[in-house]
Amino acid sequence: MCGIVGYVGYDQATPLILSGLKKLEYRGYDSAGVAIYDGNKLNLVKAKGRLQILSDKLDAGAQLKGHLGIGHTRWATHGEPSERNAHPHVSYSGKFAVVHNGIIENYIKLKEKLLNNGINFYSETDTEVIAQLFDYYYNGDLLDTGLKVMAELEGSYALGIICDDKPGELLAMKKDSPLIIGLGKNENFIASDITAVINRTRDIIRLDDNEVALLTSSNVGVYDKDKRLLSKQVSCIDWDIASVEKSGYEHFMLKEIMEQPKVIRDTIKSKIENGEVFFENISLEKEYIKRLSKICIVACGSAYHVGCIAKYIFEKILRIPVEVEVASEFRYKEPIIDDSVLTIAISQSGETADTLAAIREAKKLGSKVLSIVNVIGSSIAAASDEVLYTLAGPEVAVATTKAYSTQLAMVYLLALYMANKMDKIDRSEYNNYVNELLYLPSKVEDILKCRDEIKSLARKFYSCKNVFFIGRNIDYAVSLEGSLKLKEISYIHSEAYPAGELKHGTISLIEEGTLVVALANNNSLFEKMISNIKEVKSRGATVLSITNEKHQEIDEVSDYKILIPDTIDIMSASLEVIPLQIFAYYIALFKGCDIDKPRNLAKSVTVE
Repeated sequence: MCGIVGYVGYDQATPLILSGLKKLEYRGYDSAGVAIYDGNKLNLVKAKGRLQILSDKLDAGAQLKGHLGIGHTRWATHGEPSERNAHPHVSYSGKFAVVHNGIIENYIKLKEKLLNNGINFYSETDTEVIAQLFDYYYNGDLLDTGLKVMAELEGSYALGIICDDKPGELLAMKKDSPLIIGLGKNENFIASDITAVINRTRDIIRLDDNEVALLTSSNVGVYDKDKRLLSKQVSCIDWDIASVEKSGYEHFMLKEIMEQPKVIRDTIKSKIENGEVFFENISLEKEYIKRLSKICIVACGSAYHVGCIAKYIFEKILRIPVEVEVASEFRYKEPIIDDSVLTIAISQSGETADTLAAIREAKKLGSKVLSIVNVIGSSIAAASDEVLYTLAGPEVAVATTKAYSTQLAMVYLLALYMANKMDKIDRSEYNNYVNELLYLPSKVEDILKCRDEIKSLARKFYSCKNVFFIGRNIDYAVSLEGSLKLKEISYIHSEAYPAGELKHGTISLIEEGTLVVALANNNSLFEKMISNIKEVKSRGATVLSITNEKHQEIDEVSDYKILIPDTIDIMSASLEVIPLQIFAYYIALFKGCDIDKPRNLAKSVTVE
């Protein structure tokens, strides 16, 4: 959550920081601010609400000169959204300014210590403690002071710090919250994400936990907690800048929906060679897989929904029990995990705090951890024993689409890889699965060609107050994602239920005109879904069915339908989710919602 940008160099800092923060708006925020050193003092400007309000205050940066600065977009955790609580926060003397992502868990104890030493506080935030600690411990050396402060902090943090008597220095510190350094020519940056700096540099250093970096315009030094200088790898980012621009689309979400055939194809083809699924640099050997007692999947949000689908796939193909756990609950339930369990973590950003905590707990209990992530070198990737990288590229819209689809593709690949290792699949069936995987991107393209039809349906239903999604087996797992997409960007109340559970209470909510979206792609359960659709129709529901081309008879029980290409049952999720994404997008569009930045949400949830 939140976004950090810092700059030290030869250029004007304020416009660069505002531009970087603009690229980080997808992370979610409710206020913004900058601190700029103008050659004499630190100048602080904050605003509640959208970044544009701050930009207008600063005349897009023209009103605040200086070559050193930090900026922040805040998502409130401690203290209400307000200018008072917005970052940056300054110390009591005005000497230090600090921006912070994360949560300082011992801030109350630290605050009491500082209050007892006569230091007064201005805000309600945990972050202000950090600024005051810098002032309290300052000895004339910014790096030394940072190490002293870091030793006091408990919790998670990505920090950017500037000091008014160190006009050429920018300090950065990290623990359990993402922070990168961008290396430029006579200028250097810190940022929460590569997207903030990619238009100025492609060379980055990823900070690891408990590391401190001191940046000047010409040098970057990274140190451990004992002040030992570290040798850090510099990565060159090869993203096309167009991948973080809208490229003519009205919203990033629509652009990313349309990119799915390419990124699914890239992800699949990166792991198939000569008809065989292969994974480089992972060690899931036959002996290890065969002795697994179960697989445990941990994830949050849409990634959790991928895990729900994966359960059906792994159990069908591998015949190994699978548990899917919401990561935020996992480590608090005394999980039954040992070295006979493979833990699979799924995360788009690779920085999801709850998922990171879950895999650390699993490893502590002896489990091997394999992660499916989209960001090379992310915290979850670094903490895992094995990593599979999807090739979704940068995803800017808060509501995930292409990252979800590439995670699904990687699940299919992993299931086939393990089944082949275990001799659980014969060659003809294996070849059939691989061939169908290779056709998936083209089938997604076919669905996208029909988006005007789905747009027309959205126009009919955008005023709905309640929507129910039903399905069986994998169709039910996909309905979870369809419901989430609708509620998170259109703010319409929606729920997803296993179709067979309707009669156990939920059907009491169905009344005349209630929209029910019925997913009916599982061939073996199609007749049962027909019965469930009849149940809601008899209570007055309006039914929109999504099914494959083989089931034209669904017309008899549906008011509207969307047809998708036929595929193998376990892969139907990759196709039926596409119309659900498009449907949610156009409903939000017709409602006039802020599609790329829905209220109260953040792209990367880096706090518990």
